Order: sequence, then structure tokens, then C-alpha cells
Amino acid sequence: MAAGDAAVVVALADSVLFSLEPDAARSRVLLFLGISMVPFLFVAPLIGPAIDRMRGGRRLVVAAVALARVVLALAMAGRTDSLLLFPLAFTTMVLQKAYAISKSALVPSVVMSDDDLVEANSKLGLISGLVGAVAVLPAGLLQKTIGPAATFTYAAILFLVALVAALRLPREVVAAQPADALERDELQADSVVLAAAAMLFVRASVGFTFFHLFFWFRRQDAGLVWFGASVAMASLGTMTANVLSPRLRRKMREETMLFSALLLVAVAGLLAGWIGGIVGALALAASVNAAAAAGRLAFEAIVQRDAPDANRGRVFARFETRFQLAWVAAGVVPVLFAMPGRYGFAFVGVTGLAALLLYGSGNRAARGRTRRRSGSDRKPRRVRRPTPRPAPRSGR
Repeated sequence: MAAGDAAVVVALADSVLFSLEPDAARSRVLLFLGISMVPFLFVAPLIGPAIDRMRGGRRLVVAAVALARVVLALAMAGRTDSLLLFPLAFTTMVLQKAYAISKSALVPSVVMSDDDLVEANSKLGLISGLVGAVAVLPAGLLQKTIGPAATFTYAAILFLVALVAALRLPREVVAAQPADALERDELQADSVVLAAAAMLFVRASVGFTFFHLFFWFRRQDAGLVWFGASVAMASLGTMTANVLSPRLRRKMREETMLFSALLLVAVAGLLAGWIGGIVGALALAASVNAAAAAGRLAFEAIVQRDAPDANRGRVFARFETRFQLAWVAAGVVPVLFAMPGRYGFAFVGVTGLAALLLYGSGNRAARGRTRRRSGSDRKPRRVRRPTPRPAPRSGR
């Protein structure tokens, strides 16, 4: 799937998406972003639980997504100069998000233990980045020598390989029973709620940065090349974070990792707004994606630690749906409001700083509530009173 995604990005580079006037492109991107929110708002919450109870349900979703992307890639191969490429491209984007949600549900069922889960997701992120980087080379060669139609066909072949791999996944039931009261209570723990809120912001910053750079680079010389460079820097940031995060987790608490991810977003945004230009844009793309990769591993570890009785597959699929929705919703902002590069970069930094302060104060308040509860649960200490000495007898 990662290799196919990389090939599709290359194929779309010289398409009608970059040839339209910015205002026309904005209206179409806004329309399809709005449409792409529908599955996350309505379809996933209703159909997701039924899929989780079905034997091999998530495996079926991954296979169906792979098959649909084969068909879409072949359809885009014949429409590279048509406006029909817009709905096809956004449909493939929605399918990419659907795959990410199902992957989050499947991974817990194919690892040996909870201890292996965070490491498995880290390795999957690293492998996806490496495979995507390798797949770009033949895609770029096909794009320059033959054209985007050949690149889309190459992507279709990669998605066909993904379909074969998906059919080899185990037919596991992700969640046979609905969530009970214990699972719901554990997921309402302060640490889990705060971590989910932090991850919502980090993923939103990734979506905002992607679309802000997309439209800002359109107004630059060699904008197509620089946008491709920003995608490459984003992949590099993700891979670097997936390599370093497991080691960092052994040396610091998960909350500290999430705090550091928010700090990275805030500092990178403010510095990029101060530096400006291509350098600031590329640094921001790498930083927010690195923060998202590190934050996700920390979030998963917090859920494992503080919600031990929750079903991992169901929980991660539910949260991933929210994170994908945050990515889409934040992407609407730079589409609606055209802003200079520096202002967009600084906006990421300022909002990141606000999220950092809220997360830090929320954690302090949660620790205070925990201390008060633990103090009230203690039995009052009995004070031993001194035994009164008998009065001396008279007559002695």
C-alpha cells in the first residue's frame, strides 16, 4: 500500500491538479475534502463495530480497499488530463484513510503480546517509509519517459500485490463483544483522554501543513519540485521518528514523549515562520510528521498502560477514525483561507504552543486529582492516647 501511495503521488505531479488556476483548484479541493469527511463522520462509527465483530472483517476491508485502488489507478491512467481526475484522486485518498483505520485494528491481532505492539507499529512505519522511497524511483522514471498513464498503471500493479498480501492476513475477529463498562471507564481515564486530545492536534497540524504547502508552493518558481521535496522530507521525518521513538520510550515516560511531540510542532512552526521560504517549509514538513509518528507510539503505549482491559483493535480503530477526521478538518482551513507561507507556518507554531500549554496544565491537574483521591482513600490514622496513671492510694 505504501509503495502504491508513493507512485500515485508521483503520477499526480504533472496532472491537471497543478495546471488549474489556484482559485479553481481551491473550490474543487474544498468540495472533495467536505465529501471525504462523510465516511469518518457517519459511515465508520456505524459500520466499524459490525466489521469488528465479523470474522475476518477488517481483513476484508483491507482487501476491498486494495482492489478498489487497483480499479481507481487504472481509471486515473486514462484520465490524466480530465477534471474527472479530481473525484478519482480524492476517492483514493479516502480509501487510503480507510486502510489506515483497518490497519490499526489488525495489528494487535497479529502480534504475540502487548509488549510487541508499539515496536510492531514502529517497524511498520519505518518499512512503509523505506518501501515508499524505493517505489518512487521507478515511478519517476516512468513519469519522465512515458507519462503519468504508465505511472498510474505501475501503481495499479503495486496495489494488486497489496491485494494478494491482504488475502494472506489471518481471519481474526477484532472484537467479538461490544465494549463493557470496564473498558469504557478505562478509556475515560485522564491520561487517555489527554493523550487523545494531544494526538488530535498533532494529526490536525499534519493535515493543515500538507494543504498549506500544496497551495503555497503553487505560487513559487519550481513549485512542483519543491512540493515533491516537502513530501520527501515528511517521509524522512516519519522514518526518523519511527527509528528513535522506541529507544526514547525506554528512557522517558509516555506523557513526556507526547509533550515533546507538541513542543516539536510549536518550535518548528515558530522557527519556520521566522525563517520563512523554502527552508522553513521543508523543515516544518519534516517536523510535524516526525511529531505525529512519535506521538502515535506514545499514545498507543498510554492506552496499553492505562486501559489494560480494553480491546486494542477496536480502540485503536476508533481513535484512528478521529485522528483521520482531524487531518481532513484541519486541511479545510488553508483551502478556505489563502495565507502567505510565513503566516501559515507561524499559525502552526502558535496553535502548537497553545496545545502544549493545555496538555501540560491538563496533566498537572490530573496528577493533582489523583493525589487527592489517593489521600482520601487512606484510613484515618488512629491516635494512641496515653493511658491515665492511677491516683495514689491514701494512707501510704
